[in-house]
Amino acid sequence: MERGMNKVVLVTRKTRLTELIRKYNTIEQAKFYIEHMGADFSDYIREDEKYRKAVEKIMAVSEKYARVQQIDREFLPNMIFGQNDIVIATGQDGLVANVLKYLNGQPLIGVNPDSLRWDGILLPFEAGELEGILLKVLGGSHAVKEITMAQAVTQDGQIMLAVNDLFVGQKTHVSARYDITWNGITEYQSSSGVIISTGLGSTGWYKSVMTQAAGIARKFGGKKLEGERMGWSENSLAFIVREPFPSRATGTQIVYGKLTGSDHFKILSKMPENGVVFSDGMENDAVEFNAGTEITIQIAPKKGILVV
Repeated sequence: MERGMNKVVLVTRKTRLTELIRKYNTIEQAKFYIEHMGADFSDYIREDEKYRKAVEKIMAVSEKYARVQQIDREFLPNMIFGQNDIVIATGQDGLVANVLKYLNGQPLIGVNPDSLRWDGILLPFEAGELEGILLKVLGGSHAVKEITMAQAVTQDGQIMLAVNDLFVGQKTHVSARYDITWNGITEYQSSSGVIISTGLGSTGWYKSVMTQAAGIARKFGGKKLEGERMGWSENSLAFIVREPFPSRATGTQIVYGKLTGSDHFKILSKMPENGVVFSDGMENDAVEFNAGTEITIQIAPKKGILVV
């Protein structure tokens, strides 16, 4: 197998220790801060060492079969992936979700750097298993799961993709105000924002809101509530309005629904400032959603390809 014909892009993230050193300049100052707060600094050391060893092992294996480019997650927005690149992400599930948004059909291998620390739903492999799976990917005999993504599109063409979920609302804890339109019915609302979930994200933020609703219903003798289960590759999304407030001006009829390819779902901002749309918990990578901005929520035309 010709090594020069293959390219692997390894996406990594900074550990908590690395972030602390960047903030406090030296490891000694970082240690002083953590121990002054009564926390165990050795846990940060262990996590960092385990992560570095996993990255070293991934690099050693990958370099046997391909040219390797390592990038930090913060440079993903500027990365241009080749159509035949093989992408490896090692970190936590959130890193895999973040990487998938920037790919266009390239296979993504999720490697769990510390299986005792991270559950790794999207990280099915450990570093010691990489060689076998990488050879399968290079040979085209690997298995994959397709991941349905959501997208929000503004009227001026800005696009926000989501692997887990989209959030539409205020960047602060004050109420968001907007018109919500679902299949031809429009309602003016005041709420804590709207969550739009994919099948993959239905075990995350979406699940926590549904669990809260189920607990309240149970307390008042209502019937058992369960959110509709969606598969990772299912061509559908689900939305929930968080804490909708009923008043003379604002309604609460459109609070939950499932979206397929034929559904029309739009949200028009009525907020003079601080309105945002962000995906997968990345608040620092938000699209402004202030008065006059309208977004259309739909199933993204592309799917993520996760090696399993």
